[in-house]
Amino acid sequence: MRKQTNCGRAGTALLLSGGGARAAYQVGVLKALTQSLPRTAPLPFKVITGTSAGAINSVALGCWASCAHLASRKLEQVWGQFHTSDVYRSDFAHVFGHLIKNILSSFRSGHANHAPASLFNNAPLRQLLAEVLPMERIDRNIHRGVLDALAVTASNYSTGDSVTFYQSNEAKPWRRAKRQGVKARIHLEHLMASSAIPVVFPSVKIRHQYYGDGSIHQMSPLSSAIHLGAERIFVIGVEQPKEEHRKYAPHYPGISHIAGHLLDSVFADTLHGDLERLERINRTVGLLSAKDKHRELKHIDTMVINPSHNFNAISSEYYDDMPLAIRTLLRGIGVKRYSESSLPSYLLFERRYTQHLMELGYQDGLAQLEQLRAFLCLD
Repeated sequence: MRKQTNCGRAGTALLLSGGGARAAYQVGVLKALTQSLPRTAPLPFKVITGTSAGAINSVALGCWASCAHLASRKLEQVWGQFHTSDVYRSDFAHVFGHLIKNILSSFRSGHANHAPASLFNNAPLRQLLAEVLPMERIDRNIHRGVLDALAVTASNYSTGDSVTFYQSNEAKPWRRAKRQGVKARIHLEHLMASSAIPVVFPSVKIRHQYYGDGSIHQMSPLSSAIHLGAERIFVIGVEQPKEEHRKYAPHYPGISHIAGHLLDSVFADTLHGDLERLERINRTVGLLSAKDKHRELKHIDTMVINPSHNFNAISSEYYDDMPLAIRTLLRGIGVKRYSESSLPSYLLFERRYTQHLMELGYQDGLAQLEQLRAFLCLD
């Protein structure tokens, strides 16, 4: 992070990555930041972008952007009271009935119009979001100048493109290799699509095409914020720290272990690579003379806060909080309380776990608050 020269909210973006239940961590970091702001201050971001569960948090912030304290409290209220049944149907009848229905559907001939196969039915999440997100406020906040843009990214299963749906008065659509920005009025379908973790939750149909979790195919997660005018980007990630002293048993990896690795890769690896790429671009820009610099190649400042503790270890503490049907299903693919799989850390939508993650985010945010306030030009 370099010293800021052009301070103010203009050009400041927030990026919230995906990660299922891990996104509760983001709420804690935001709480640490908003508590340091004046009581009636707006969020210190003009551009907010999100992917997967981070998209849900982003839209919630967009709804309440005019008051940072209120936005933080609204998020904390929902994440702090979560139960699995608020996100996906978790009783035996629904869990295994849903699986059997999908298995039988796969034997039908032709391309039927039934919902795509998935492990869980996340209809409860749709209902919850419809109840708690007054999305008409997004348009109001943009027209009043509180926000410049709000963006949600999803993956187009037909084309393989990473599609960013954005709401803004100023920004123009863009298209690059395997990614594009589409101007839209953000609504519930965008959120359900962006948070549709592959295989876990069903894909969502938008404009005659099916979309899934925005972290898939998202090779440049920073790009949407930059296209929307960001000059500095604050990122709250969910990449857990590596366990340097852990001893790895030389056994063949099971399905659950591999699935956990795939999710870790989807939600964390591309962000890390994009940050490295941006750092190289910044070094190149620094070598250019003033006359060689132009609008399409500019220095972008970034700051990232990632968890200081391992999510897998935390989730093992609350493994038994998951409904019995979910534990039974996970045991069927080899996931137990202390298994190496990171799957529970994504699926454990139970309040003791989400409260723990929020507290971790809060403490991590406080530990870096001085640096963060300087980055956001709040001092």
